[in-house]
Amino acid sequence: MGQNKQKKKRGTCPVLHDIVWALFAAPPGLLWFRPKTYYISQAAKKKIKGGALLISNHVGFYDPVYLMFAVRYRRHHFIATKELFSTRFKRFLFGKVFLCICLDRDSIGMSAVRAAVEELKQGRLVTMFPEGHINCGGTDEIKAFKAGAALMALKSGCPIVPVYIHRRKNIWHRQVTVIGEPISVSLQETEKPVLEYLDDVTRLLQEKEEELERKYQSIMNKKKKRSKE
Repeated sequence: MGQNKQKKKRGTCPVLHDIVWALFAAPPGLLWFRPKTYYISQAAKKKIKGGALLISNHVGFYDPVYLMFAVRYRRHHFIATKELFSTRFKRFLFGKVFLCICLDRDSIGMSAVRAAVEELKQGRLVTMFPEGHINCGGTDEIKAFKAGAALMALKSGCPIVPVYIHRRKNIWHRQVTVIGEPISVSLQETEKPVLEYLDDVTRLLQEKEEELERKYQSIMNKKKKRSKE
């Protein structure tokens, strides 16, 4: 009964989400971005099942679309800033159709964390950008991650799946993402205090993200080498 009330209160429209994505967003996106996904290993190719937290670097406004193509067999519940909920239409579009979870950076509360953990515990896929904002500096350097992802994974008991988005240089290049292996988060793995452990996990996530970036560079170098032979 409690879960039914939770769903009714949120008022999301997953069927409408699927229709809008399949009919209006996916077809032009496939033609324009021509998305390509690589995997860091065979283990990373396994489909993500049950509750999981997808994280990625943040290089542009279309990053959510790239991630939806990368993991197209799941509905994504994106954590989005409150600016996307500023009007009634935006609240309907992003909150109910695109299933986003509102994050208020100015609030000291943890409503977004609680909402994300609830989605994860119900077996859903929550997607977020731990850098906290779009990297607009014109550089591909991955900025410092915030600890929110580690906290959500710890509270929900769900794994974290890192994804790397390569910045698309121009329209002639395909949009590329690289998916890594799931990372488990549990206090049973450590004797450290919770906050110190969360910091360690956050650093690990950033290292995994940088590893995915190196994987992409390795793939591109091999392709260049083959083209010259």
